[in-house]
Amino acid sequence: MTEVYSLNHTKWECKYHIVWVPKYRKKTIYKELRQQLGSVLRELARRKECTIVEGHLMSDHVHILIEIPPKIAVSQAVGYIKGKSAIHIARTYAGRKRNFVGQHFWARGYYVSTVGRDEETIRAYIQQQEKEDRRYDQLRLLDD
Repeated sequence: MTEVYSLNHTKWECKYHIVWVPKYRKKTIYKELRQQLGSVLRELARRKECTIVEGHLMSDHVHILIEIPPKIAVSQAVGYIKGKSAIHIARTYAGRKRNFVGQHFWARGYYVSTVGRDEETIRAYIQQQEKEDRRYDQLRLLDD
């Protein structure tokens, strides 16, 4: 069973399958970089209140399954993770002290797909919510 998270007035379970590639689709994610990049991506996601549930670094692309709270746009989370990880790669592996314009590690853009629950679960939830709303309305009538 997957975990449902809560904000003040919201219950959520928002998961996305995201794929992105290095610039020019070069096979640049090699052993040393691959070993450390996973923990870097997880830490960057955590800073944006996101959780990487599953991930796999291929030689020429990255696959992640990530939970992103509804208060954060998917583009905002992915942009942050790609941008900060590119800076980390430039500083750690390319020996640059600061980030220079025009020298990016990741290609622009990404693929994203929602990872939803099955239809039966959604229908059951909606039906349960209708019952809960009716119960709540009845309780309010008793209080008045």
